[in-house]
Amino acid sequence: MSTPSIAQQVDDFNVGFESQIGDRLAAVFSEEQSTLRAAGTPTGALAEGDLAPDAELRTADGRTLTFGSLLGEAVTVVVFYRGAWCPYCSITLRTYQQDLLPALEERGAQLVAISPQTADGTAQSQDNGALGFTVLSDPGNVLADGFGIVTEPSGEAQDAHTELGFAVSDSNADDTARVPFPSVYVIDPDGRIRFADIHVDYTSRTEVDDIIAAVDRLDES
Repeated sequence: MSTPSIAQQVDDFNVGFESQIGDRLAAVFSEEQSTLRAAGTPTGALAEGDLAPDAELRTADGRTLTFGSLLGEAVTVVVFYRGAWCPYCSITLRTYQQDLLPALEERGAQLVAISPQTADGTAQSQDNGALGFTVLSDPGNVLADGFGIVTEPSGEAQDAHTELGFAVSDSNADDTARVPFPSVYVIDPDGRIRFADIHVDYTSRTEVDDIIAAVDRLDES
């Protein structure tokens, strides 16, 4: 049985989350999300038809590999996420594990998730979601910068995070609070982007059916 849509899961989560953190902190995050939506997709973000950049990435056990080495004969679905600390990322990765990964495997495509976390954070993402696909760290957001999708939580949001007991910079490999916009790219074996979906509002994510449809269109072309 498939899980509910990510949007529905987010809605359900937000009810309890906002009740837990209270109106004041909920308003801080709501204002941040409104500001992000108003600003829109960043100028220069890579889009369909562009070639994917390359950068060194790290595995959960500290090994180094290049992004380009992952792109071979298979179509690659790349998911940029903020970190294990982000509940919306956790919802998304768990849903991709349950509903997206089997569909991609049937089509001979691979799934890769990337964040700016330390190796320990990457391992936490894998363990928390019992993820069976590749999860990597992008230290310093070098790859995400190449895709043009890096942002940073507002000062007010960072203060709210601290009040809730954590700081984004503590999770990142470069000790900054910079994170990628949650984004999904479908990349062909030649390294060309064939689908791009960037979500500036981090509570909104790419649904499974949209990714599968993008992969199927690529197979048909």
